[in-house]
Amino acid sequence: MSATRTTAPDHAADRAADRVADRTATADLLELARDLAENELAPRADDFEARAEFPRDLLRLLGRSGLLGLPYPEEHGGGGQPYTTYLAVLEVLARHWLGVAQSVNIHVLSCYPLAAHGTPEQRERLLPAALGGDLLGANCITEPDVGSDVAAIAATARRDGDDYLVTGTKAFTSHAGHADFYNLFCRTGGPGPAGLSVLLAPADAPGLSVLAPERKMGVRSSPTATVALDDARVPADRLIGRPGKGFLAAAGLFDRGRLGIAACAVGLADAATRYAVRYARTRTQFGRPVLEFQGVGFLLADMDTQVHAARALVREAAAALDAGARPSEVTAAAARAKLFATEAAMRVTTDAVQVLGAYGYVQDHPVERWMREAKLLQIIEGTNQIQRVVISRSL
Repeated sequence: MSATRTTAPDHAADRAADRVADRTATADLLELARDLAENELAPRADDFEARAEFPRDLLRLLGRSGLLGLPYPEEHGGGGQPYTTYLAVLEVLARHWLGVAQSVNIHVLSCYPLAAHGTPEQRERLLPAALGGDLLGANCITEPDVGSDVAAIAATARRDGDDYLVTGTKAFTSHAGHADFYNLFCRTGGPGPAGLSVLLAPADAPGLSVLAPERKMGVRSSPTATVALDDARVPADRLIGRPGKGFLAAAGLFDRGRLGIAACAVGLADAATRYAVRYARTRTQFGRPVLEFQGVGFLLADMDTQVHAARALVREAAAALDAGARPSEVTAAAARAKLFATEAAMRVTTDAVQVLGAYGYVQDHPVERWMREAKLLQIIEGTNQIQRVVISRSL
């Protein structure tokens, strides 16, 4: 008696084919990012930074190219890409212009509360225009007396018919004055995390105003200002999800924001290392390139090692997020990546100035600007002291 043999599906082959397709898609996206960064971003960076001018048209271009919605679902106009791919693209952009990469990171984060916690109707109605770059977003979390302690947010929102009236002050808001919508993290309930909610306010909401932009040390092309809320009227149907989702949305936003900053730090450090190496190859002293002197060569070796180590930590954390690891694991991994990568960027850009010597201290070379920009990355999305708190608690 013979048994009938059936052919089982070749799941391994299917998975291998998917991996090849994923690699091809990632390679194409990175090539697109490199092309845009080299031809559209890099030639304009010095001028826009010197004039502290926001390159809104370049953000629209990146949106039309599909780079502003990479980690979000395709059904809402996103790219459907894993976070590892999105962060690799962000690194490429930061290598050529940190200000634009930072704006991409800010906008992608501004879409997160709606994408993760909004109702299906809200996502369908509001998300496509944001992911396509037609609308620019901002997050209003920080307050004059509230930084990393999100549970202490004081801004309040009270119901008034079909609207909420929001009162408070939001400090250091990126894209303020240029954004088309603002995620207002505010208190709709009692004290503590459970009382926090998110309202997606249009920029022209009555009672919402933007104060004069901050005069920053670096990354001047990415605008930062205080947002004043004086009974700002926001339609109730723009409450993201339901009341009390604010703290959960902020936690997920911080994890992703720290990964974005870490990727930007890697790109900035990589740019500084490459520039310093090129300079050390051509600059001669005592009849030979300074790269051949151990003092310079060892400095460059350390810089290169810092970049590779930081990139590995970013990829490890992004892979944990993509694999659906426990939130506590993702939070710790993101904190490690942000801490190490931004510390590395500060060291590497400072050492790049040292390699160039006096030339590194003048604006004829970009390394002095990169050093100023690196300092910001140690502060935003939670200072590196806060990252150490997060990591130590995870232990």
